[in-house]
Amino acid sequence: MSAERIPTYSVGELNTAIGSLLERGFAPRFLLEATVSRPQVKKGHLWLTLTDGTASISGVVWASKLAQLSYRPTDGDGVTVVGKLNFWAARASITVQALDIRPSLSTVLRQFEQVRQRLEEEGVINPGRRRSLPPQPATLALLTSVPSSALADMLRTGRERWPMTRLLVIPVPVQGAVAGQIIKALNRLAERCDALAVDGLVLARGGGSREDLAVFDDEALCRCLAKFPRPVVTGIGHEDDLTIADLVADHRAATPTAAMVACLPDRDSAKRSLQDRRQRMKDLIGWRITRDRQRLNDRRARLHQQSPLRRLHQLQDDLNRKRDLLRALSPSHWLERGLALLTNNAGEALTAVTSIKVGDRIVVQMNDGELDTDVKVVRPSSLKSKT
Repeated sequence: MSAERIPTYSVGELNTAIGSLLERGFAPRFLLEATVSRPQVKKGHLWLTLTDGTASISGVVWASKLAQLSYRPTDGDGVTVVGKLNFWAARASITVQALDIRPSLSTVLRQFEQVRQRLEEEGVINPGRRRSLPPQPATLALLTSVPSSALADMLRTGRERWPMTRLLVIPVPVQGAVAGQIIKALNRLAERCDALAVDGLVLARGGGSREDLAVFDDEALCRCLAKFPRPVVTGIGHEDDLTIADLVADHRAATPTAAMVACLPDRDSAKRSLQDRRQRMKDLIGWRITRDRQRLNDRRARLHQQSPLRRLHQLQDDLNRKRDLLRALSPSHWLERGLALLTNNAGEALTAVTSIKVGDRIVVQMNDGELDTDVKVVRPSSLKSKT
Protein backbone atom coordinates (compact mmCIF):
# COMPACT_ATOMS: atom_id res chain seq x y z
CA MET A 1 0.00 0.00 0.00
CA SER A 2 1.40 3.36 -0.98
CA ALA A 3 2.01 5.98 1.70
CA GLU A 4 -0.21 8.42 -0.17
CA ARG A 5 -3.32 6.19 0.41
CA ILE A 6 -2.90 5.80 4.20
CA PRO A 7 -4.85 8.56 6.11
CA THR A 8 -2.95 10.56 8.62
CA TYR A 9 -4.59 11.82 11.90
CA SER A 10 -3.64 13.68 14.94
CA VAL A 11 -4.77 12.11 18.18
CA GLY A 12 -7.60 14.58 18.44
CA GLU A 13 -8.67 13.97 14.84
CA LEU A 14 -8.58 10.20 15.37
CA ASN A 15 -10.72 10.40 18.47
CA THR A 16 -13.16 12.74 16.73
CA ALA A 17 -13.42 10.34 13.81
CA ILE A 18 -14.13 7.46 16.18
CA GLY A 19 -16.80 9.55 17.86
CA SER A 20 -18.44 10.38 14.53
CA LEU A 21 -18.37 6.72 13.55
CA LEU A 22 -20.06 5.71 16.80
CA GLU A 23 -22.72 8.38 16.40
CA ARG A 24 -23.58 7.25 12.88
CA GLY A 25 -23.36 3.53 13.40
CA PHE A 26 -24.77 2.95 16.93
CA ALA A 27 -28.35 3.18 18.21
CA PRO A 28 -29.10 6.40 20.07
CA ARG A 29 -30.97 4.41 22.78
CA PHE A 30 -30.52 0.80 23.90
CA LEU A 31 -31.33 -1.61 26.77
CA LEU A 32 -28.43 -3.14 28.63
CA GLU A 33 -28.74 -6.13 30.95
CA ALA A 34 -25.95 -6.04 33.51
CA THR A 35 -24.88 -6.38 37.13
CA VAL A 36 -23.90 -3.27 39.07
CA SER A 37 -20.44 -3.17 40.62
CA ARG A 38 -18.93 -0.54 42.93
CA PRO A 39 -21.60 2.18 42.65
CA GLN A 40 -20.55 5.51 44.19
CA VAL A 41 -21.75 9.07 44.10
CA LYS A 42 -19.21 11.75 43.16
CA LYS A 43 -20.18 15.41 42.97
CA GLY A 44 -23.87 14.39 42.79
CA HIS A 45 -23.35 11.95 39.90
CA LEU A 46 -23.69 8.17 40.30
CA TRP A 47 -20.73 6.31 38.85
CA LEU A 48 -20.80 2.54 38.50
CA THR A 49 -19.38 -0.40 36.60
CA LEU A 50 -21.75 -2.54 34.51
CA THR A 51 -20.65 -6.13 34.00
CA ASP A 52 -21.92 -9.48 32.78
CA GLY A 53 -19.16 -11.46 34.46
CA THR A 54 -16.85 -11.57 31.46
CA ALA A 55 -16.84 -7.97 30.25
CA SER A 56 -17.46 -4.61 31.83
CA ILE A 57 -18.07 -1.00 30.92
CA SER A 58 -18.31 2.21 32.92
CA GLY A 59 -21.67 3.83 33.49
CA VAL A 60 -22.91 7.10 34.89
CA VAL A 61 -26.18 8.66 36.01
CA TRP A 62 -25.96 12.42 35.92
CA ALA A 63 -27.19 14.28 38.98
CA SER A 64 -30.17 15.74 37.14
CA LYS A 65 -31.35 12.26 36.14
CA LEU A 66 -30.39 10.61 39.43
CA ALA A 67 -32.97 12.68 41.31
CA GLN A 68 -35.67 11.37 38.97
CA LEU A 69 -34.88 7.67 39.33
CA SER A 70 -37.38 5.59 41.30
CA TYR A 71 -34.77 2.91 41.96
CA ARG A 72 -31.13 3.32 42.98
CA PRO A 73 -29.05 0.14 42.55
CA THR A 74 -26.64 -1.27 45.12
CA ASP A 75 -23.54 -3.39 44.64
CA GLY A 76 -24.41 -6.75 43.05
CA ASP A 77 -27.88 -5.77 41.85
CA GLY A 78 -28.96 -7.03 38.48
CA VAL A 79 -30.38 -4.17 36.43
CA THR A 80 -31.86 -3.24 33.10
CA VAL A 81 -30.41 0.08 31.93
CA VAL A 82 -32.00 2.37 29.38
CA GLY A 83 -28.89 4.12 28.09
CA LYS A 84 -26.91 5.72 25.36
CA LEU A 85 -23.20 5.88 24.65
CA ASN A 86 -21.09 8.83 25.76
CA PHE A 87 -17.73 9.11 23.98
CA TRP A 88 -15.17 11.62 25.23
CA ALA A 89 -12.87 12.44 22.37
CA ALA A 90 -10.25 14.07 24.63
CA ARG A 91 -9.25 10.72 26.12
CA ALA A 92 -11.10 8.27 23.82
CA SER A 93 -13.19 6.83 26.68
CA ILE A 94 -16.65 5.28 26.36
CA THR A 95 -19.25 5.40 29.12
CA VAL A 96 -22.86 4.26 29.21
CA GLN A 97 -25.03 7.21 30.20
CA ALA A 98 -27.99 5.71 32.09
CA LEU A 99 -31.31 7.40 31.34
CA ASP A 100 -33.27 4.96 33.53
CA ILE A 101 -32.36 1.98 35.71
CA ARG A 102 -34.73 -0.78 36.75
CA PRO A 103 -34.03 -3.85 38.85
CA SER A 104 -33.80 -7.06 36.90
CA LEU A 105 -35.82 -10.13 37.80
CA SER A 106 -32.91 -11.66 39.68
CA THR A 107 -32.64 -8.60 41.89
CA VAL A 108 -36.37 -8.54 42.55
CA LEU A 109 -36.40 -12.22 43.49
CA ARG A 110 -33.37 -11.79 45.73
CA GLN A 111 -35.07 -8.93 47.57
CA PHE A 112 -38.22 -11.04 47.83
CA GLU A 113 -36.34 -13.91 49.48
CA GLN A 114 -34.45 -11.65 51.88
CA VAL A 115 -37.58 -9.85 53.07
CA ARG A 116 -39.59 -13.06 53.33
CA GLN A 117 -36.92 -14.71 55.45
CA ARG A 118 -36.80 -11.79 57.89
CA LEU A 119 -40.58 -11.52 58.23
CA GLU A 120 -41.01 -15.26 58.65
CA GLU A 121 -38.42 -15.33 61.43
CA GLU A 122 -40.26 -12.50 63.22
CA GLY A 123 -43.66 -14.14 62.77
CA VAL A 124 -45.02 -11.34 60.60
CA ILE A 125 -45.61 -13.91 57.87
CA ASN A 126 -47.67 -16.50 59.70
CA PRO A 127 -50.77 -18.26 58.31
CA GLY A 128 -52.04 -18.63 61.87
CA ARG A 129 -52.50 -14.88 62.32
CA ARG A 130 -54.76 -14.43 59.32
CA ARG A 131 -58.16 -12.95 60.05
CA SER A 132 -61.40 -14.07 58.47
CA LEU A 133 -63.15 -11.77 56.01
CA PRO A 134 -66.48 -10.16 56.99
CA PRO A 135 -69.37 -12.02 55.30
CA GLN A 136 -71.22 -8.85 54.27
CA PRO A 137 -68.96 -5.79 54.63
CA ALA A 138 -70.68 -2.44 54.99
CA THR A 139 -67.69 -0.49 53.67
CA LEU A 140 -64.71 -1.74 51.71
CA ALA A 141 -61.60 0.41 51.13
CA LEU A 142 -59.91 -0.01 47.73
CA LEU A 143 -56.27 1.06 47.43
CA THR A 144 -55.23 1.14 43.79
CA SER A 145 -54.23 3.50 41.03
CA VAL A 146 -56.85 5.89 39.65
CA PRO A 147 -57.88 5.68 36.90
CA SER A 148 -57.03 2.12 35.92
CA SER A 149 -58.59 -0.91 34.30
CA ALA A 150 -58.12 -2.78 37.57
CA LEU A 151 -60.29 -0.21 39.40
CA ALA A 152 -62.94 -0.30 36.66
CA ASP A 153 -63.14 -4.09 36.93
CA MET A 154 -63.36 -3.93 40.73
CA LEU A 155 -66.16 -1.36 40.71
CA ARG A 156 -68.10 -3.34 38.13
CA THR A 157 -67.68 -6.55 40.11
CA GLY A 158 -68.79 -4.78 43.29
CA ARG A 159 -71.98 -3.50 41.66
CA GLU A 160 -72.78 -6.91 40.20
CA ARG A 161 -72.08 -8.99 43.30
CA TRP A 162 -73.16 -6.88 46.30
CA PRO A 163 -74.22 -3.27 45.61
CA MET A 164 -75.13 -2.78 49.30
CA THR A 165 -71.43 -2.48 50.19
CA ARG A 166 -70.01 1.04 50.01
CA LEU A 167 -66.71 1.13 48.10
CA LEU A 168 -64.25 3.73 49.36
CA VAL A 169 -61.63 4.34 46.65
CA ILE A 170 -58.25 5.62 47.87
CA PRO A 171 -55.94 6.45 44.95
CA VAL A 172 -52.29 5.44 45.36
CA PRO A 173 -49.42 4.95 42.90
CA VAL A 174 -48.61 1.27 42.41
CA GLN A 175 -45.39 1.25 40.41
CA GLY A 176 -41.88 2.44 41.07
CA ALA A 177 -40.43 3.64 44.37
CA VAL A 178 -43.83 4.55 45.79
CA ALA A 179 -43.84 2.43 48.97
CA GLY A 180 -43.68 5.57 51.11
CA GLN A 181 -46.80 7.01 49.51
CA ILE A 182 -48.73 3.78 49.97
CA ILE A 183 -47.63 3.57 53.61
CA LYS A 184 -48.80 7.13 54.20
CA ALA A 185 -52.23 6.34 52.74
CA LEU A 186 -52.45 3.16 54.85
CA ASN A 187 -51.62 5.01 58.06
CA ARG A 188 -54.22 7.71 57.38
CA LEU A 189 -56.85 5.08 56.64
CA ALA A 190 -55.95 3.06 59.75
CA GLU A 191 -56.59 6.11 61.92
CA ARG A 192 -60.05 6.62 60.41
CA CYS A 193 -61.24 3.02 60.09
CA ASP A 194 -63.81 3.37 62.87
CA ALA A 195 -65.08 6.74 61.68
CA LEU A 196 -65.47 5.46 58.11
CA ALA A 197 -66.91 2.09 59.27
CA VAL A 198 -64.35 0.25 57.14
CA ASP A 199 -64.70 -3.53 57.38
CA GLY A 200 -61.88 -4.56 55.06
CA LEU A 201 -59.10 -3.37 52.78
CA VAL A 202 -58.28 -4.40 49.21
CA LEU A 203 -54.82 -3.57 47.87
CA ALA A 204 -54.87 -4.09 44.12
CA ARG A 205 -52.79 -3.63 41.01
CA GLY A 206 -53.27 -4.86 37.48
CA GLY A 207 -50.86 -7.06 35.57
CA GLY A 208 -47.27 -6.24 34.73
CA SER A 209 -43.80 -7.72 34.83
CA ARG A 210 -42.52 -9.11 38.11
CA GLU A 211 -40.11 -6.20 38.26
CA ASP A 212 -43.05 -3.77 38.12
CA LEU A 213 -44.49 -5.42 41.24
CA ALA A 214 -41.30 -4.98 43.28
CA VAL A 215 -42.86 -2.19 45.37
CA PHE A 216 -45.10 -4.80 47.02
CA ASP A 217 -41.98 -6.57 48.32
CA ASP A 218 -41.01 -3.48 50.30
CA GLU A 219 -40.40 -4.49 53.91
CA ALA A 220 -41.81 -1.35 55.53
CA LEU A 221 -44.94 -1.50 53.40
CA CYS A 222 -45.54 -5.15 54.25
CA ARG A 223 -45.09 -4.50 57.98
CA CYS A 224 -47.68 -1.73 57.69
CA LEU A 225 -50.10 -4.11 55.98
CA ALA A 226 -49.56 -6.72 58.72
CA LYS A 227 -50.51 -4.16 61.41
CA PHE A 228 -53.56 -2.80 59.58
CA PRO A 229 -56.59 -2.96 61.94
CA ARG A 230 -58.92 -4.60 59.42
CA PRO A 231 -58.60 -7.74 57.27
CA VAL A 232 -56.45 -7.14 54.20
CA VAL A 233 -57.01 -8.72 50.78
CA THR A 234 -54.45 -8.41 47.99
CA GLY A 235 -55.15 -8.70 44.28
CA ILE A 236 -51.78 -7.95 42.72
CA GLY A 237 -50.79 -8.81 39.16
CA HIS A 238 -51.73 -12.21 37.77
CA GLU A 239 -52.29 -15.62 39.30
CA ASP A 240 -48.62 -16.64 39.01
CA ASP A 241 -47.32 -13.46 40.66
CA LEU A 242 -46.49 -13.68 44.37
CA THR A 243 -45.28 -10.75 46.46
CA ILE A 244 -44.45 -10.27 50.12
CA ALA A 245 -47.67 -8.26 50.46
CA ASP A 246 -49.58 -11.38 49.41
CA LEU A 247 -47.85 -13.37 52.16
CA VAL A 248 -48.67 -10.94 54.98
CA ALA A 249 -52.25 -10.30 53.82
CA ASP A 250 -55.19 -12.09 55.42
CA HIS A 251 -56.28 -13.33 52.00
CA ARG A 252 -54.50 -13.42 48.66
CA ALA A 253 -56.53 -13.27 45.45
CA ALA A 254 -55.13 -13.98 41.99
CA THR A 255 -56.35 -10.72 40.43
CA PRO A 256 -58.09 -7.48 41.50
CA THR A 257 -61.41 -8.87 40.27
CA ALA A 258 -60.86 -12.07 42.25
CA ALA A 259 -60.18 -9.94 45.34
CA MET A 260 -63.66 -8.41 45.04
CA VAL A 261 -65.18 -11.85 44.59
CA ALA A 262 -63.43 -12.96 47.81
CA CYS A 263 -64.67 -9.94 49.77
CA LEU A 264 -68.28 -9.68 48.60
CA PRO A 265 -71.09 -12.25 48.70
CA ASP A 266 -72.87 -13.16 45.47
CA ARG A 267 -76.17 -11.30 45.20
CA ASP A 268 -77.80 -13.98 43.02
CA SER A 269 -76.69 -16.76 45.35
CA ALA A 270 -77.96 -14.82 48.38
CA LYS A 271 -81.28 -14.25 46.60
CA ARG A 272 -81.65 -17.96 45.90
CA SER A 273 -80.79 -18.74 49.49
CA LEU A 274 -83.42 -16.31 50.77
CA GLN A 275 -86.01 -17.79 48.41
CA ASP A 276 -85.18 -21.27 49.67
CA ARG A 277 -85.47 -20.09 53.27
CA ARG A 278 -88.80 -18.41 52.57
CA GLN A 279 -90.13 -21.60 50.99
CA ARG A 280 -88.90 -23.67 53.94
CA MET A 281 -90.56 -21.23 56.34
CA LYS A 282 -93.82 -21.45 54.40
CA ASP A 283 -93.59 -25.24 54.43
CA LEU A 284 -92.80 -25.21 58.14
CA ILE A 285 -95.69 -22.87 58.93
CA GLY A 286 -98.06 -25.00 56.83
CA TRP A 287 -96.86 -28.17 58.58
CA ARG A 288 -97.28 -26.60 61.99
CA ILE A 289 -100.77 -25.34 61.15
CA THR A 290 -101.76 -28.81 59.93
CA ARG A 291 -100.26 -30.41 63.03
CA ASP A 292 -101.96 -27.97 65.41
CA ARG A 293 -105.26 -28.33 63.56
CA GLN A 294 -105.07 -32.12 63.92
CA ARG A 295 -104.16 -31.72 67.57
CA LEU A 296 -107.17 -29.43 68.12
CA ASN A 297 -109.45 -31.87 66.31
CA ASP A 298 -108.19 -34.71 68.51
CA ARG A 299 -108.73 -32.65 71.63
CA ARG A 300 -112.18 -31.61 70.43
CA ALA A 301 -113.05 -35.25 69.86
CA ARG A 302 -111.77 -36.23 73.31
CA LEU A 303 -113.63 -33.30 74.87
CA HIS A 304 -116.79 -34.34 73.07
CA GLN A 305 -116.37 -37.88 74.35
CA GLN A 306 -115.78 -36.65 77.90
CA SER A 307 -118.41 -33.88 77.96
CA PRO A 308 -120.97 -33.99 80.88
CA LEU A 309 -123.92 -34.10 78.49
CA ARG A 310 -122.48 -37.06 76.56
CA ARG A 311 -121.63 -38.76 79.83
CA LEU A 312 -125.17 -38.15 81.04
CA HIS A 313 -126.54 -39.71 77.84
CA GLN A 314 -124.26 -42.71 78.30
CA LEU A 315 -125.38 -43.20 81.90
CA GLN A 316 -128.99 -42.83 80.85
CA ASP A 317 -128.51 -45.47 78.16
CA ASP A 318 -126.86 -47.77 80.69
CA LEU A 319 -129.75 -47.28 83.10
CA ASN A 320 -132.26 -47.97 80.34
CA ARG A 321 -130.46 -51.19 79.42
CA LYS A 322 -130.28 -52.29 83.05
CA ARG A 323 -133.94 -51.40 83.53
CA ASP A 324 -134.90 -53.43 80.50
CA LEU A 325 -132.78 -56.31 81.79
CA LEU A 326 -134.34 -56.12 85.26
CA ARG A 327 -137.75 -55.91 83.76
CA ALA A 328 -137.07 -58.95 81.58
CA LEU A 329 -135.83 -60.89 84.60
CA SER A 330 -138.46 -59.70 87.14
CA PRO A 331 -141.17 -62.21 88.32
CA SER A 332 -143.93 -59.76 87.42
CA HIS A 333 -142.84 -59.96 83.80
CA TRP A 334 -143.28 -63.74 83.86
CA LEU A 335 -146.58 -63.45 85.72
CA GLU A 336 -147.84 -61.12 82.97
CA ARG A 337 -147.14 -63.90 80.48
CA GLY A 338 -149.48 -66.31 82.34
CA LEU A 339 -147.04 -68.07 84.64
CA ALA A 340 -147.65 -68.40 88.39
CA LEU A 341 -145.48 -68.43 91.48
CA LEU A 342 -146.10 -71.14 94.11
CA THR A 343 -145.17 -70.67 97.75
CA ASN A 344 -145.87 -72.73 100.90
CA ASN A 345 -147.35 -71.42 104.09
CA ALA A 346 -143.96 -70.16 105.17
CA GLY A 347 -143.69 -68.04 102.00
CA GLU A 348 -140.97 -70.20 100.54
CA ALA A 349 -140.99 -70.60 96.77
CA LEU A 350 -141.90 -74.09 95.54
CA THR A 351 -139.78 -75.05 92.55
CA ALA A 352 -140.26 -78.82 92.40
CA VAL A 353 -143.18 -81.24 92.69
CA THR A 354 -141.19 -83.41 95.02
CA SER A 355 -141.29 -80.71 97.68
CA ILE A 356 -145.12 -80.84 97.75
CA LYS A 357 -147.26 -83.53 99.38
CA VAL A 358 -150.93 -84.26 99.08
CA GLY A 359 -152.84 -82.18 101.59
CA ASP A 360 -150.28 -79.34 101.66
CA ARG A 361 -151.70 -75.89 101.50
CA ILE A 362 -150.01 -73.72 98.89
CA VAL A 363 -150.42 -70.17 97.66
CA VAL A 364 -150.65 -69.60 93.92
CA GLN A 365 -149.55 -66.06 93.04
CA MET A 366 -150.75 -64.82 89.65
CA ASN A 367 -150.51 -61.51 87.85
CA ASP A 368 -153.69 -60.08 89.31
CA GLY A 369 -153.89 -61.85 92.71
CA GLU A 370 -153.30 -64.99 94.82
CA LEU A 371 -155.08 -68.29 95.29
CA ASP A 372 -154.98 -70.43 98.43
CA THR A 373 -155.44 -74.07 97.57
CA ASP A 374 -154.98 -77.56 98.96
CA VAL A 375 -153.03 -80.20 97.10
CA LYS A 376 -155.13 -83.21 96.28
CA VAL A 377 -153.00 -84.98 93.72
CA VAL A 378 -149.25 -84.82 93.06
CA ARG A 379 -148.15 -85.97 89.64
CA PRO A 380 -144.46 -85.86 88.99
CA SER A 381 -143.53 -85.20 85.36
CA SER A 382 -142.99 -88.37 83.44
CA LEU A 383 -140.11 -86.76 81.53
CA LYS A 384 -138.57 -85.73 84.82
CA SER A 385 -138.90 -89.14 86.31
CA LYS A 386 -137.26 -90.68 83.24
CA THR A 387 -134.41 -88.25 83.64
